[in-house]
Amino acid sequence: MGYGTYGVLRGPKVKRVTVPLAKLPRAAHGYRIAVVSDVHLGPVLGRGFAQKVVDTINATQPDLIAVVGDLVDGSVKDLGPAAAPLAQLKARHGSYFVTGNHEYFSGAEQWVEEVRRLGLTPLENARREMPYFDLAGVNDVTGEDEGQGPDYARALGDRDTARACVLLAHQPVQIHDAVEHGVDLQLSGHTHGGQLWPGNLIAAAANPTVAGLERYGDTQLYVSRGAGAWGPPTRVGAPSDITLIELASRQA
Repeated sequence: MGYGTYGVLRGPKVKRVTVPLAKLPRAAHGYRIAVVSDVHLGPVLGRGFAQKVVDTINATQPDLIAVVGDLVDGSVKDLGPAAAPLAQLKARHGSYFVTGNHEYFSGAEQWVEEVRRLGLTPLENARREMPYFDLAGVNDVTGEDEGQGPDYARALGDRDTARACVLLAHQPVQIHDAVEHGVDLQLSGHTHGGQLWPGNLIAAAANPTVAGLERYGDTQLYVSRGAGAWGPPTRVGAPSDITLIELASRQA
């Protein structure tokens, strides 16, 4: 437990994963997406921890940064200063954010505006046409209680299906809707990789994938173990990570 706590406080390490996409053009071979989830800024993991996360992401020199939810555990009033280092994120094609379930416990609308002020682009059931693929994001399912749940038709409808599509969605359970809408790759977090026993058993029962890359039909799902921790700031058997996804073109 002591080593697991040290591992969290030290900050996440970079995990590198190559993901081939059939529709990705040759020019995009090697495109790098830094994926960070579940930072869980709060009373324990504060501004210093956020700075470690930002520095680690920037050191990978990504083309795009994806923040896939559960950034905070508290209000903008209390944690705004802790999140301030996010303004330093640097990527050639920008930084993007989608809500996780904990944003809806912490004032999601205020946090969406705060991350926008810090220079990130929130994708609230929205899509952007990037140079080589479509990037879409949907709200977390917890937002349904506030009338702000995921809207896949709005985010993914009327797009050119000949282009590859990458979807940011906090929870792995959202993969089934991603498959129905022809997404090529979904990037998620939420599970913490189980974090510590018996969380690993609970996560495995509640999610189709707990960590890593798996395929569901023509759609691939990658689940990050997350950068921080929720509850006790410790991890056992599920080290924190920031994942650098390197897209691979089959035409290369």
